[in-house]
Amino acid sequence: MKILLTSLLCLTFSAPLFAAEKKKEPSPDDQYKKLTPDSEEQPGVPKGVVTEYEWNDSKVFPGTVRKYSVYVPKQYDGKTPACVFVCQDGMLYRAATVFDNLIHKKEMPVTIGIFIRPGTKPLKPGEVAPKRPDGRPAPASNRSFEYDSLGDLYSRFLLEEILPEVGKQYKLTKDPAERCIAGSSSGGICAWTVCWERPNEFRKCFTTVGSFTNIRGGNKYPELVRSNPRKPIRIFQQDGSNDIVNQFGSWPEANKAMAAALKEKGYDHKFVFGEGVHSGNHGTQLFPEAMRWIWRDWKQ
Repeated sequence: MKILLTSLLCLTFSAPLFAAEKKKEPSPDDQYKKLTPDSEEQPGVPKGVVTEYEWNDSKVFPGTVRKYSVYVPKQYDGKTPACVFVCQDGMLYRAATVFDNLIHKKEMPVTIGIFIRPGTKPLKPGEVAPKRPDGRPAPASNRSFEYDSLGDLYSRFLLEEILPEVGKQYKLTKDPAERCIAGSSSGGICAWTVCWERPNEFRKCFTTVGSFTNIRGGNKYPELVRSNPRKPIRIFQQDGSNDIVNQFGSWPEANKAMAAALKEKGYDHKFVFGEGVHSGNHGTQLFPEAMRWIWRDWKQ
């Protein structure tokens, strides 16, 4: 009995130790975690200000509430209209720090960033909230409807609601060539949809691991690009060979199909296809390079 008890104690205490010592399998995404100095705070570089707001009066997406943040660079003078950068899912890509560095080096124009989270719908009386993995209640998200849907709803939301609201405090450009929109995953296809629907308002797009799959019809875009006259859109596109494959389609194949259609149609387009998974790592690493490419002729 004493021998058996000793054996059980050894098993009990050695198993977690063995698990802790087990090495984590390397991911193809690990290579993208190292960032360039442009994504890190640099001494002597003026820092912009980020302020958070709430929008709960949407007519385009009624019943939704959301937070959004506005980045204003130190170089904004309140007189000259600033270029505009919109991003879905809030503050991605270490954008505020990258903007500080690139604006300081005059590698992109003075730009006000608007980082918008997807809408949520508060519970009605008597409704029971779904649970997050940690057990906290999760309000119903409107993200897929807003981001994955084709059509002009999200562009209307920006142009009729958010940009006018931000424009009450800051002078924003109305030149479509001075407006860029970005996003990751469903936010990435949303960014493209805004440019596609309103190239007279937005002509620059940055999309990472974009969901050009059949979640809500986004798989139609390659054919739409081919069958319509070329639009004046500049797009930097990223994806990876280890991105998602599921019931909605293959993200790598969908992005390659989209890139092929854009190339065939003669779009101002750059496609970086790496080995990453469905994450923001590669897009974040590429972001300074992408912004230089997107704004490469801004001084002209």
